Amino acid sequence: MERYGSDTERDDTPLLQRAEEERVQRAPACGSSRYGLALLSSFGFFVVYSLRVNLSVAMVDMLNNTQSNTNHSSSVCPAHANPPRPKHNHTASVYNWDSETQGWILGSFFYGYILTQILGGYLAGRWGPKWLMGLGILGTVFFTLLTPVAADLGAKYLIAVRVLEGIGEGVTFPAMYTMWAAWAPPLERSRLLTISYIGAQLGTVVSLPLSGQICFYLDWTYVFYVFGKTSGGFASVGCYRPGVVCLVDVSGLRQSEHSPTDLRAGELYITNSLKNELSTSAGYIPWRAILTSGPLWAIVVAHFSYNWTFYTLLTLLPTYMKEVLGFSIKQNGLLSALPYIGCVVFAVLSGQLADYLRETWLVRTVTVRKVFSIVGMLVFSWESPTRLPPFLAWWAQSSQGPSPNRQFFYIAAGINLFGATVYTLFGRGGVQPWAVHTSYNHGD
Repeated sequence: MERYGSDTERDDTPLLQRAEEERVQRAPACGSSRYGLALLSSFGFFVVYSLRVNLSVAMVDMLNNTQSNTNHSSSVCPAHANPPRPKHNHTASVYNWDSETQGWILGSFFYGYILTQILGGYLAGRWGPKWLMGLGILGTVFFTLLTPVAADLGAKYLIAVRVLEGIGEGVTFPAMYTMWAAWAPPLERSRLLTISYIGAQLGTVVSLPLSGQICFYLDWTYVFYVFGKTSGGFASVGCYRPGVVCLVDVSGLRQSEHSPTDLRAGELYITNSLKNELSTSAGYIPWRAILTSGPLWAIVVAHFSYNWTFYTLLTLLPTYMKEVLGFSIKQNGLLSALPYIGCVVFAVLSGQLADYLRETWLVRTVTVRKVFSIVGMLVFSWESPTRLPPFLAWWAQSSQGPSPNRQFFYIAAGINLFGATVYTLFGRGGVQPWAVHTSYNHGD
């Protein structure tokens, strides 16, 4: 079995030392295809997160307020004096969904989302991520536009539409990870991924308050129509943009007929930087090595723990703002967006800081990864009383007063502690041997 140098390369080898040893000359960042691709993908994630989170705010306006107030008569905060009144005559339908039904509706997206994670990564590696991501966004747009119709047909239909929406959106992140595996030089990886994925937080920051304003001045159905129609054009723009090369696979870069002028220098820089990290064994996946990889499972556990809290806050915070804190629909969206404004700021700063620490040879890659994960998962995981898994939302919502909910907050904090501990003990910062083999025994 043939190996690259990365197989024997230690986890704590500074990336700058590798670059100096191999004499990789950095290509300019300004006007480069890799940063143009980062901006384009950032806009793509802006779109998909705008479509993902708008239901969280719209749900507040979709419910029968009389029924809701009856079920949640015990409030932590007193009613706000002179709450703003909607500027429209509410003509959209409202529904008498109980807490359990609301939990299923809000969580159903993620049941579809999880189904296409592994499949999306495989298809992106085999056929290229460009069309896969574009079609995933297009599917999300289509089912977003169907949301008001499905809600009128019944909760089961709405749940089905949300599951299908999750299936379509589930391929987007795996497709983009496949893209960056072949486009992100190690010394720019944190920067490029930060630029790319910051669009998700920006989409949340824009979508939550804008959804609240739409509900206040129009009605909740326009939330899905406005976001769906304005996002529909991205699928075609994202699938093809002259001047940006999007045809990549896991074996490296493939130059297209419409190469940008800077591709020659940029491609040389990228391929030289990644030559020890990209596998040339296309078509074969070492499943046994992958499934028995300790560092991989450390990432899985950490990511599971992070998602447990992040998506709960994303999904349930608007409902919490209304039912427990008593804010109006107009105030709700803006207040729910505040955590993500902080997320945008710190994501940009932390991405720059991570690459700075690694590039200047001050801190090992694995140390940077673990310290940043610990800070993100533990230091800030204890401050929010709204973090519980979506499929348990109905249980917390049906409880009276704050005390019964508190156990879920402790559970979420404990899960974050567990994930951070596992990643600290077993996480690694280097490419694993099974990811860079040029050939495999079929028994692997």
